[in-house]
Amino acid sequence: MESQISIEELLKRAEIRDNERIDDLDCNGFCIIQNPSCFCFGMDAVLLANFAAGRPNMKVIDLGTGTGVIPLLMCAKGKGAAFTGLEIQEDMADMAMRSVRLNNAADRINIVGGDINNIRSLFSPGSFDMVTSNPPYIKETGGLTNPNGALNIARHEIKVNLEGVIGAAAYLLNSGGSFNMVHKPFRLPEIFEVMKSFRMEPKRVQLVQPYADKEPNMVLIEAVKGARPFCKILPTLVVYEKSGGYTKRLLDYYGMNKEVRD
Repeated sequence: MESQISIEELLKRAEIRDNERIDDLDCNGFCIIQNPSCFCFGMDAVLLANFAAGRPNMKVIDLGTGTGVIPLLMCAKGKGAAFTGLEIQEDMADMAMRSVRLNNAADRINIVGGDINNIRSLFSPGSFDMVTSNPPYIKETGGLTNPNGALNIARHEIKVNLEGVIGAAAYLLNSGGSFNMVHKPFRLPEIFEVMKSFRMEPKRVQLVQPYADKEPNMVLIEAVKGARPFCKILPTLVVYEKSGGYTKRLLDYYGMNKEVRD
């Protein structure tokens, strides 16, 4: 993407729809198109894109990609050679595709409209080196639902459940491939149980807590297909100082700035 291009110039050339905006991803000049009235990415997606230990030659797919923030960030960081984003919601997939074109990344990122539950009809088995996902956290029958359909689908297991996401990842990965996911700590026992049922062995786990004196509210997990049991628990990541600003460790380790959204 061209350096020093202004937001005004981007708006002129981008295919912007009503209520949409262009946000700077603060990573190698990449930007993203978002619609605040539907859904905007959060810190969980940014943390996952940094947690996933990609390599320049990897083939990566993001399940439930939304507006494509994880493939965009991983591409900007050189964490793969080819990226695919799978998204069931047509309007979200459309925004993601336009963001890819906006960043001149169509040769590296492909957005596919489709259902995770129909993964076998969309892709060949073992065709990816890495799978990422920021899936819905809340079971369909639990928690408050939001009247906004896009938010509902992103937060609640309406279109796909935990087993569906992990099963799809296991199908897509080659032997030794890794699955990287962000989720809620209270579902860790279930997550580990389902992963093991698909021969996915948890290898790295990192808890994320908002403040040093608060319990974790996110967990980052890497599982490897067909690996032997051995799990490394990384130091807990604390997001905020008591003053409300981001901790130096978070800013340094993840290369984030003050503009990142919660």
